[in-house]
Amino acid sequence: MKKNNHLSPPLPWTTPFIILSILTVHSIKITSAACHVDDEKGLLAFKSGITQDPSGMLSSWKSGTDCCNWAGINCRENNRVTTISLYGQVDKPDSYLTGTISSSLVKVQNLDGIYFVNLRNISGPFPDLLFGLPKLLYVYIENSKLSGPLPVNIGKLKQLGALSLEGNRFTGSIPSSISELTQLTQLVLGKNEFSGHFPAGIKQIRNLSYLSLEQNKLMGTIPEIFKSFTDLRILRLSHNEFSGKIPESILSLAPKLAYLELGHNRLSGQIPSYLGQFKALDTLDLSGNSFTGVVPKTFSNLTKIFNLDLSHNSLNDPFPQMNVKGIESLDLSYNNFHLKEIPKWVTSSPIIYSLKLAKCGIKMNLDTWKPAETYFYDYIDLSENEITGSSVDLLNRTDFLVEFKAAGNKLKFDLGKLRIVKTLKELDISRNLVYGKVPAAITGFNKLNVSYNHLCGQLPKNKFPVSSFVGNDCLCGPPLSPCKL
Repeated sequence: MKKNNHLSPPLPWTTPFIILSILTVHSIKITSAACHVDDEKGLLAFKSGITQDPSGMLSSWKSGTDCCNWAGINCRENNRVTTISLYGQVDKPDSYLTGTISSSLVKVQNLDGIYFVNLRNISGPFPDLLFGLPKLLYVYIENSKLSGPLPVNIGKLKQLGALSLEGNRFTGSIPSSISELTQLTQLVLGKNEFSGHFPAGIKQIRNLSYLSLEQNKLMGTIPEIFKSFTDLRILRLSHNEFSGKIPESILSLAPKLAYLELGHNRLSGQIPSYLGQFKALDTLDLSGNSFTGVVPKTFSNLTKIFNLDLSHNSLNDPFPQMNVKGIESLDLSYNNFHLKEIPKWVTSSPIIYSLKLAKCGIKMNLDTWKPAETYFYDYIDLSENEITGSSVDLLNRTDFLVEFKAAGNKLKFDLGKLRIVKTLKELDISRNLVYGKVPAAITGFNKLNVSYNHLCGQLPKNKFPVSSFVGNDCLCGPPLSPCKL
């Protein structure tokens, strides 16, 4: 659970802020007369295409009532419907819509914004009705089940200022005509199944502040197109199959870029030293690639960075001294580092919530580590090091810990003295020197591994496999052998 610890306000180009701003401007309703008959017909046709609405999201959409007062509908000039805003709530299982988007929605001719977000079960192809809405500016159809290819003529939607189709099931290549959407400030196509190459024509969309193609099946090199962008703040290309080096033209984004996410691709070579010039950078993710060499000394210039992930590469010592006032999340795991101790700039962070330094050559006594703040910790992974001492004091000072991993160390403590907070869902302290009994609180975990320690006694009732407990001194009870009377 990430805490909102930033001292600065939320970034104004993120989707929630954009939507809120648009809806604030467009929420002026004129209720002196009923909405236009075409708007009512179009909206009721949309409702008729919905086969399941378990939370009653559309229950106020009734014929003969003023559609300007229906849930999710906003009207402006002359009582014409201008925006449809339907949001599912991720934490509520019944907050979704099942069905398709009726082509009759085109009757709502004054629409300038469509926001179908987290509805989960809206299926069908790309809604061609969008081509028939001349005033449409903002389209957010996110986290549902639309599928098939994007239309080759998608470039005809020239008036669009924002297009997000994130979290659907679109396939095929991204059409070259996407380059004709030159008014876009946001193009978000992440979390689909697009294949082929990075569409180089995107360089024509010069006003972009947010570009996301993450979590697709795109391949090939990332083209040298970034000199075209003067206002890009978020670039998300993680979890694809991009290869080659980081394109040099990315340097032109240095003044404003806040999020650079290239993790989990097939990128290689050395991390370019010019990344140290990205002084507005909040998040840098280069994890899960094949980067080699050392982390540039220029990283010491990244004074505003909050989230840094360089894990799962082949990077070598020395790691540079960072000059950050507070890091929120850090992952340097599984490289060739020999840090010896947890860096001081990490220890001093008052806002850190995730620390992952697995197999980082740390040789220290955990009892001597005195972090400035432990309250916010959600995730700690110190696996595969040579850490001694006890983790009891550290863990007993956390209140929101979700995951603690420290397998393959030399930790020695009484497991029964560990205060297990309600949020803790995963514990892996296998291959250490831990002793004592297994506490009953483990029953609330999702994952557990305490194997190959010196634990003893009867196990509490649990759902875990034998592999979670093997290799201890005298544990007994299911799933191990019965205890002797």
